[in-house]
Amino acid sequence: MPNGKNVLVVMGVSGCGKTEIGKLLAKELGRPFFDGDNFHPKENIKKMSSGQPLDDEDRRGWLIKLNQLALEHRHTGAIIACSALKKNYRSLLRAGMGNCMAFVYLEGSFDLILSRLQQRKGHFMPPNLLQSQFDALEPPTKEIKVSVEDKPAKIVKEVLKQLNNGRA
Repeated sequence: MPNGKNVLVVMGVSGCGKTEIGKLLAKELGRPFFDGDNFHPKENIKKMSSGQPLDDEDRRGWLIKLNQLALEHRHTGAIIACSALKKNYRSLLRAGMGNCMAFVYLEGSFDLILSRLQQRKGHFMPPNLLQSQFDALEPPTKEIKVSVEDKPAKIVKEVLKQLNNGRA
């Protein structure tokens, strides 16, 4: 992978397209894809499903699990979809990774992402929790950043361009 960034974390609020973009990046780069949602403990799923946002303590064990996953793939590479909303969450994810990890921030407006969430079926994250995600979001400043307004193929192309240009 360009610049030795073997593990990419595709991040952003719920509904921004982390899973879709992550899968496309994984295919393009020949890396396995892991959806962070699949690593939440049952308590977190239950809490979100009932309309309650997760707090820092709820997320801590989940982020540590994802960090362990990243460490297992440090040399072979992986793409991980994870909201990674706060700087300290990204620090937990990056622990022990050195320069082998980069974040891809999928940026979009509240209204655009809300409209996508309202169309999504069968996901445990209800649209009414989106505001809590935007409230918690601390956008990264030194990572790859792409707008979610474009089509997925164009977003992936832009991510790869920024990776190759050393943006991450």
